[in-house]
Amino acid sequence: MTFKQILQARAKKNVTGKVIKKVSPYGVILCPIVTEKTHKQQESENKYSFKVHSDANKSDVKQAIEFLYKVHPESISMINVVYKWRNQRKLVRKAYKKAIVTLGKKEKIELGS
Repeated sequence: MTFKQILQARAKKNVTGKVIKKVSPYGVILCPIVTEKTHKQQESENKYSFKVHSDANKSDVKQAIEFLYKVHPESISMINVVYKWRNQRKLVRKAYKKAIVTLGKKEKIELGS
């Protein structure tokens, strides 16, 4: 095996999901995030935000979106939203994982508004 072939083998991405084998697609995508900011992103940039399972990766989210909404995502960004501390206030934000899914120009997801 040449050095070039070794580098190509290393560069191949692991496209298998790790959570989708254990849970259904309904367990990977927990709920859509609907705020003013995400609504503007849906209209202008065709980006949709979802709360996802804490162990999910991009390939899990892609498979779940294709199964649930019958669309093909162009790109997916994953963000860990951190816990917001309680310093003299009663509301606390729990930690969760968020996925921002970008779709093509002609595709849309109908979220119940």
